[in-house]
This record gives sequence, structure tokens and C-alpha cells, in this order.
Amino acid sequence: MSEERKPVKTYVPADQKAAWQRHADEMGMSQSEFVRTMVQAGRRGFSLSTESNPEEAGSWDANPGSHHLEDRVESVLEADHQSWDELVDAVFDDFEDRLEETLESLQDRNRVRYSGRDGGYTLVDE
Repeated sequence: MSEERKPVKTYVPADQKAAWQRHADEMGMSQSEFVRTMVQAGRRGFSLSTESNPEEAGSWDANPGSHHLEDRVESVLEADHQSWDELVDAVFDDFEDRLEETLESLQDRNRVRYSGRDGGYTLVDE
């Protein structure tokens, strides 16, 4: 990929933008990085390391996590025919499980804490 960056502009409903921002914050990404990563995920396949490295997750690898995604899709399809929506749900359920495990690990190491009062997760100051 060329190092030169160009802006891309899109318009989405306010509630969608807010949801994307919440997810980006939960993953420790900027909203731009989150949108880039999710677009790449939809195009190529995606897998976050369980070590939750946002820089690695947002990388521009030509085929990030494709082997894991292929394995996951094959596993889901072994059961029966699946619609597109069912496949997406199965892949994202796996992602949500790994994100939850990663957040629990970060909380156990006192790197992240959850505050209901503040409305979400935050890094713990060192």
C-alpha cells in the first residue's frame, strides 16, 4: 500500500456513527482506524490477536487473519447450509468472545478498568 493517505468521506445515521465510536473506543482505536479495519475485515477476513494489539489489528496486511477466518467459516458450514447473515453472526460471535476474554485479561493485569459511571472501559494510568 502506498504511504500517501487520502481522505474517504461517507455519511451514516447518527446512531450508527455513535455505535461505531463506542466499538472503536472499546477496541482502543480511533474511529478512522476502526472503519478502515472493518472495511478490510469485510473484504479479506479478519482476526484479532487475543493479545489485543490495536495497532496490529488495524494493520494493512493484505490478508489479515484469513486462515483463521477460513477455518471458522468451514467449521460453521460443517453443521448445515448457512445464510450470509448467519455466517456473519457466527464470525462476529467468535470475535466478541475473544474481545471479552482480552478485556478480562487486561482487567486482571490492571491495565483496563470498567466504569459504569463513566460509561465504559478505560486504560488504567501507570
